[in-house]
Amino acid sequence: MSGSIRLFTPTALAAGATVDATPAQAHYLGTVMRRAPGDPVRLFNGRDGEWQALIVDLRRGTLRLRVEAPVRPQAPEPDIWLAFALLKRDATDLLVRQATELGAAAFWPVLTARTNAARVNPERLAAIAAEAAEQSERLTVPGMHPPRPLAALLQGWPAGRPLFAALERSGAPPPAAAEGPSGLLVGPEGGFTEAELDLLRSRPFVTPVGLGPRILRAETACVAGLALLQASRPD
Repeated sequence: MSGSIRLFTPTALAAGATVDATPAQAHYLGTVMRRAPGDPVRLFNGRDGEWQALIVDLRRGTLRLRVEAPVRPQAPEPDIWLAFALLKRDATDLLVRQATELGAAAFWPVLTARTNAARVNPERLAAIAAEAAEQSERLTVPGMHPPRPLAALLQGWPAGRPLFAALERSGAPPPAAAEGPSGLLVGPEGGFTEAELDLLRSRPFVTPVGLGPRILRAETACVAGLALLQASRPD
């Protein structure tokens, strides 16, 4: 754990630049963390690396920072997309936080026959992902896509990106990471239907994988699958 406060901003970062943070970030620094003008903060935007900045103005709802010097250059990160059958709110929040910490590059919520939720708040999930990236010292925040049916996800999936589908009781081996971009698909608590399994088998880029002998909750399966993919990556 680092003692430095890190904030994500979409603003371009360069020495001497001024960054106006969000009201929520102003509240966090001023009220929660008790910071004041002159205190240091680290900034990142997913493009320009990480930079040291100083607070130049901090009032109710207002936070302005001046970018000072680079701390870390932008570096490549694993390009693993996580597609998951949409969960209830609390489980989805937890999943987004933990998967961000594990390095998921993008989230693709999926609607299946047994999905137990149908809506998602993308702004809320994006904020959770940004906070998790700040705390885990990532240099990027994963992308957040709107929910779509499984058939639509597969129809638009890049053919050159392997998709590892976690299937319980399938006897399939655990995922072996691809050298380049890849994806992980985790179904709903009740599993995929036979029609959905047939649809997955019809796609040459889909590889069935197993996550061990036990039946996992969907959010646990996402975390376990990502951890296995990360651990076995050559980079």
